[in-house]
Amino acid sequence: MTESFKALLLEQQPDGPVATIRTLTLDDLPAGEVLLQVHYSGLNYKDGMILQGRGNLVRDYPHVPGIDLAGTVLESADPRYRPGDPVVLTGYRVGEAHWGGYAQRACVRGDWLIAQPSGYSACQAMAAGTAGFTAMLAVQALEDHGLQPSTGEVLVTGASGGVGSIAVRLLARLGYTVTAVTGRPENANYLHQLGASTILAREALADAPAKPLLGERWAGCVDTVGGDMLAHVLAGMAYGRSVAACGLAGGAQLQTTVLPFLLRGINLLGIDSVLCPAERRRGTWERLAALLPGADLDAITSEIGLEDLPDYGEAILKGQIRGRTVVRLD
Repeated sequence: MTESFKALLLEQQPDGPVATIRTLTLDDLPAGEVLLQVHYSGLNYKDGMILQGRGNLVRDYPHVPGIDLAGTVLESADPRYRPGDPVVLTGYRVGEAHWGGYAQRACVRGDWLIAQPSGYSACQAMAAGTAGFTAMLAVQALEDHGLQPSTGEVLVTGASGGVGSIAVRLLARLGYTVTAVTGRPENANYLHQLGASTILAREALADAPAKPLLGERWAGCVDTVGGDMLAHVLAGMAYGRSVAACGLAGGAQLQTTVLPFLLRGINLLGIDSVLCPAERRRGTWERLAALLPGADLDAITSEIGLEDLPDYGEAILKGQIRGRTVVRLD
């Protein structure tokens, strides 16, 4: 008898995809080199888009979403992995083009896996997940372009969300003075606890700037919002400084001018966590685990089950989720 397992399955209906919890078998899984028992997944903005059928991210149905997973190897045709190995997967369009982590079993390519970071449990690895990995990539990109703690104020937009929360914590841990932007004033104390020195209301930056160039304030920025807020931030960057753009919660369109780039030498750095090369991926995870202990992640993480995902997917798109949410599969 073929082994069965639970999964959240998206099926296309006339009004859009509908998510239901189904019992599947190993024969239902797509082809892959490594069979995993999935212990935890995570909830990211992209997961919310997929669960709500936005952005045309999933083309083939039925589909198991979940762009992150942490689990244990059950079987492997890849000599790098053996049964019992704890592993983590983020990116590579898993959960979009390939079935993802919202199931108790997954079958994936060995090239997509890394060893579970030392010091993290499976739950903590997913509390970091794509959000933590992206935040660490963004901070490193800013450092690579000259950012130092002595340079000045660093802005984090969408600071109450997963990427933003972890970016605030990482920057504070590294000694930076952090200003956190949030549209939820009730999260001010939470952001101060993460290490933000100043809380800025979303309204201060929400609209396109009145002029192409504003006063030079920011020495760096991790932007998770995009849209008009990113245009406003670019106009207020200090000379020669950089913005690491890693999100589009405020929209994918960017209406700006070339003046911040031509007259102030501003750098707009694109952050992609999906196809990041394997060597850089491993090094980034190692640094993330060193800077962000599991206890720090526990403090910003809540746990849900598969049955909670449709409601939480809608909530994350509305900006109603604080910190990180992990999905328990065991």
